[in-house]
Amino acid sequence: MKEIDRGRAARAEARTRIEDAAARLFAERGFAGTTIGEIAAEAGLSKPMLYRHFDSKQELHLALLERHRDELAAAPVHELLYGEGDLATRMTAMYDAWFGYVQGHPYTWRMMFRDTTGDEQVVAFHREVQRRQRETDMALLREFAPGIPEAELEPLGEAIRSSLYGLALWWLERPDRPRELLVATMVRITRGLISTVEPPSAERRGGGATPSKGAPAAPDGTD
Repeated sequence: MKEIDRGRAARAEARTRIEDAAARLFAERGFAGTTIGEIAAEAGLSKPMLYRHFDSKQELHLALLERHRDELAAAPVHELLYGEGDLATRMTAMYDAWFGYVQGHPYTWRMMFRDTTGDEQVVAFHREVQRRQRETDMALLREFAPGIPEAELEPLGEAIRSSLYGLALWWLERPDRPRELLVATMVRITRGLISTVEPPSAERRGGGATPSKGAPAAPDGTD
């Protein structure tokens, strides 16, 4: 391996150690309760070495949030929109991918959705994460339950988002519960919601109502 490649690999390895150590400490102690020195010690590095990668604790915290936000969002939606099988199968795969990420990153999950730090940029980031998740859920409802009134989409999207986040945090305190239980719960919630929506009628689609074969004619007031 060339010297330049070894240097890049060493920097990447050090950055990963810093991020992993920071995720654990931020989740356990919160943003305010964690110092740069503690993160460096946890990562087995000096503070000057840490500052070669991140200018401040805030920058490190935001970098972690951005990285895991993008990773968390990618797989679940892909499973629903492009996976194989019917809606129930794809929905199950979507929620399994979502909870699978949570299971694999418990420290990061606590940091992302339990600790708001009091820092304005971090608080704004958390709100943006929630907004994106809510809008994703609204888009899925538009796709699979087009009869939902537009005015109800945002509160229903928030209901699905808060159910996801609440169950994930509940699960982190009860790690013995199987992931399948969380997946089945969210599928039941979402399918139950969708089942209450009547599909758009022919009239609402602009095609006019057509009586089905064998259906009685509408009364017209004559014998």
